[in-house]
Amino acid sequence: MVRTGARNLITDVAGLRVGHAEDHAVRTGTTVLYGDDALIAVADVRGGAPGSRETEMLNPVNLVGRADAIVLSGGSTHGLDAASGVMAALRASGRGYRMTPNAPPAPCVPAAIIFDLTNGGDKDWGEDSPYRALGRAAFANAGDTFALGNVGAGMGARAGLYKGGLGSASAVTDEGAVVGALVAVNSLGSPLLPGTDVFWAFPFEQNGEFGGRRLEREASNDLDLPPDLKAPLAGANTTIAIVAIDADVSAIELKRIAIMASDGFARALRPVHTPFDGDIVFAVTTSRLALGELRQHELMRLGSIAADCLSRAIARGVYEAKSLGEMRAYRDVFPRSAASS
Repeated sequence: MVRTGARNLITDVAGLRVGHAEDHAVRTGTTVLYGDDALIAVADVRGGAPGSRETEMLNPVNLVGRADAIVLSGGSTHGLDAASGVMAALRASGRGYRMTPNAPPAPCVPAAIIFDLTNGGDKDWGEDSPYRALGRAAFANAGDTFALGNVGAGMGARAGLYKGGLGSASAVTDEGAVVGALVAVNSLGSPLLPGTDVFWAFPFEQNGEFGGRRLEREASNDLDLPPDLKAPLAGANTTIAIVAIDADVSAIELKRIAIMASDGFARALRPVHTPFDGDIVFAVTTSRLALGELRQHELMRLGSIAADCLSRAIARGVYEAKSLGEMRAYRDVFPRSAASS
């Protein structure tokens, strides 16, 4: 059996912390995740328009293969500078990869970004973007509890025609294995079944975490693109995520879990992995829990749980988001769903 964790957040994986920082005038923000120690980490890139930093460092065939922190940020390519702020904070605390004992630490901070440059905020920031400072602030704000919706990297996000946001969810097995997901939802695709207020992820919902809406009639069976997706503009969309486990797995094994977890996008959004999205899933492990003799079976199970967890986090990010400017939130479009929560 599988149940949600105590917080229903990625930080139910012990040893992880998450922090947000926002600039409300710019309508953007940054989210950072880090652990007590550097984390074995990998990345799985599925979208056709990704924006990222240091993902190749996480390739299991390459050196290092660990992350001191992972950054999700708004700002398109400008937002990649948020990782520089996190690196500065990590170096100040003495954390980072050292080639030799006397070398200064070099923090490894992979990052991914969403496009939120056309959401109505004031983007006239001159030569210096706000993202380095947002990265440092998000790092300083990190803890084991955090808000969802219009926070961090989800601040200026849009999911299809609805306000997007920052979502998270967790799952715990009877054996004590913990899986968590964290996601900034800025997808071209829609999170809802056409013509309904029901999330595509509804079969995986736990305890009414995104409104508890179910189909009261047959939904549209049109196999074409849904009507409530965004205009398909190159580089203007992306869903970026982190999944976390506590199992003691190798980087190669973790890569398989990341690949399986990416299917959580397809369970919650339609269409997905388009030429116009930059979908990326990072996967990390704290390596605290030994796997049993049926190792490959347990890996399969963790990957399946991670995909379901990610789909739930996507729906929660949209459900918890609030209207921002012309971006209408799910609960404003479907007020009866808010009443049911």
